[in-house]
Amino acid sequence: MNLLCVSSVAVVLMGCGNPQAASAPDDTLVISSDPELRAAAAELLPDLAARSGLELRAPVRVENRSRAELESYLTVKLDEELSVEDEDLTLRSYSLLGLMPRDLDLRQLLLQVYTEQVAGFYDPDSTALFVMDDQPSATRNMVLVHELVHAVQDQAADLDSLTSKDRGNDRRTAAQAAIEGHATLVMLEFMMESLQGRELDLSEVPDFSGQLRPALEAVRTQYPALATAPRVVQESMLFPYLDGAGFVQALWRERGGRPAPFGAELPQSTEQVIHPGRGITEPRDQPTGVDVSVDGRSTIHSATLGQLETRILLEELVGPEAGEAAKGWDGDEFTLVQSVEGEDGIAWAAVWDDADSRDRFVEVLRTSLDAFPAPASIASVDVQERPVSVLRVGPVEAVTVRLEGDGS
Repeated sequence: MNLLCVSSVAVVLMGCGNPQAASAPDDTLVISSDPELRAAAAELLPDLAARSGLELRAPVRVENRSRAELESYLTVKLDEELSVEDEDLTLRSYSLLGLMPRDLDLRQLLLQVYTEQVAGFYDPDSTALFVMDDQPSATRNMVLVHELVHAVQDQAADLDSLTSKDRGNDRRTAAQAAIEGHATLVMLEFMMESLQGRELDLSEVPDFSGQLRPALEAVRTQYPALATAPRVVQESMLFPYLDGAGFVQALWRERGGRPAPFGAELPQSTEQVIHPGRGITEPRDQPTGVDVSVDGRSTIHSATLGQLETRILLEELVGPEAGEAAKGWDGDEFTLVQSVEGEDGIAWAAVWDDADSRDRFVEVLRTSLDAFPAPASIASVDVQERPVSVLRVGPVEAVTVRLEGDGS
């Protein structure tokens, strides 16, 4: 669930020492009202740009911000990206899918989660990098390492457009994974070299995501607000860093050198991030567009879950091992409707790579239909000669599914 695109980095990712760059700083590279902050950023920036595989095209603005200023900024961002109406539609949809409680104060939860975690952030709107003024100098420099990569990214790729709401939930989450994964990989490589005093190429480290996972998993319990959040919110926070870093590492290994994960390399689905070969190796496994309508009912809201949230749904409703049945996902859409009596219902259709993948998914989910908050049914159908599953929750009758593209 991509609810708020704030490029941030949690302190838990920073516990690897105090990074130091070798070259003398060039103060013309950074604009800041804080001389110490300007010098620190200028010292780090050239090397980070080179490691990112991107060109530094303009000076970067860096400033300090207080927690109160951060909260004001996050409130404005929530107003832009999650209006009261958006929050209501999200809760109505995700509660029917069993992913979060209907009475959750989602906006307040997100505000608390981001406020407690953020040590620094890059704001594409103002093309400026901000560091929390309550950070000690060692942590401040580590925040700079991550966020300066975002500043360089934005000069090459326009981060705002990559994370636009118009891209839809799953494509937006995939893009955020590319952005955060790229910055995380560069940050960790830089920091580990600083600690070890020797050059290191993380593209050559086997099972890098597996080694990074324990540190990121610790975030779930380290931060109280995140620990109480529904799992779909937790995963949305962690996925871009963990799986995104794995995707970028796979891209570096496959292509050689340090190609940035933008342009033609930008993943188009969370499936491509989870299984990098499907987004890197030609021909790419592009998602199939799905259009779902309920006969006789107007659509109130529609969106795509993607493979990530399909996996979370299975793990939440069926059990931890059930998430494997999300493999073979090739596209989906859910549609929220309302009955004549005013009761919400939802129809969710997913198209699969093959009939075996669809049938496995249907069989697994069918065992836990009573876990949904309203009467639910699931069926296997063929649409345009493609295997499709159709889930109905609540008062939903005839469903029409159309596919766009062939998923290749």
